[in-house]
Amino acid sequence: MKKTDGHVHTPFCPHGTMDKFEEYIEQALNLGFEAITFTEHAPLPKGFIDPTPLQDSAMKLEDLEEYIISIQRLKDTYKNKLDIHIGLEVDYIKEFEKETAALLTTYGKHLDDSILSVHFLKLSDTYYCMDYDHHVFDEMIRVTGSLQNLHEEYYKQVLNSIKSDLGAFKPKRIGHLTLSHKFQKLFPVSFSSDHMISEILTAIKLEQLEIDFNVAGLRKEYCKETYPNSLIASTAIKQNIPLVYGSDAHSAGDVGKNYSEFQGLWEHN
Repeated sequence: MKKTDGHVHTPFCPHGTMDKFEEYIEQALNLGFEAITFTEHAPLPKGFIDPTPLQDSAMKLEDLEEYIISIQRLKDTYKNKLDIHIGLEVDYIKEFEKETAALLTTYGKHLDDSILSVHFLKLSDTYYCMDYDHHVFDEMIRVTGSLQNLHEEYYKQVLNSIKSDLGAFKPKRIGHLTLSHKFQKLFPVSFSSDHMISEILTAIKLEQLEIDFNVAGLRKEYCKETYPNSLIASTAIKQNIPLVYGSDAHSAGDVGKNYSEFQGLWEHN
């Protein structure tokens, strides 16, 4: 198995760091990685208003071409040292499927490898960024009526993302599958979502997609768990669903973090 970090952000991220592309690449090389995919947050679909206070969830559309050109240059520079892929982390947003498909149709031919993630949920006619902070998450619980309802709505949209028609360039990997657990230390889960997870895994296999084994949750104060956890990941492996390690690094120092968690999955399966 090629040692790959398939989920890495860049200086084009408005809520990340200004670490240079080269710093991310050198970190990957120092840790013995053979491949890396830069997956910057794709521009949000036309007409969608970012609900975060600073509206900094994604790069601007006018920066997308420069982003692609920058990585293409790096691919050429490091071609004998590291396999560099141009990618995006694309948001699946309910009721903006056509706009998202249009973006992918325009730019998809330049992409090597991308991720499809759910960050935004529409609740009572209002969009929320569910992983913004625990205060917003608490508000979303209030709006949906319970923590269980919120988790179910999140998984419902993940399932919709898997089944969605976003055109020929739809991303092949589903991002941070259990992001609804980001604040689980504050909002403990006392119910089972096994039936929904099972349905999601079945759909991923049917659509021949991959899973982002995202270790960022281990770095989050109120999570301390991978997305998805090792139990779900093990179930996916048994179903022959491909998993791709993702650091979800927003700084160069986080590239390759907790890779041993990914390696350990195969030691127990």
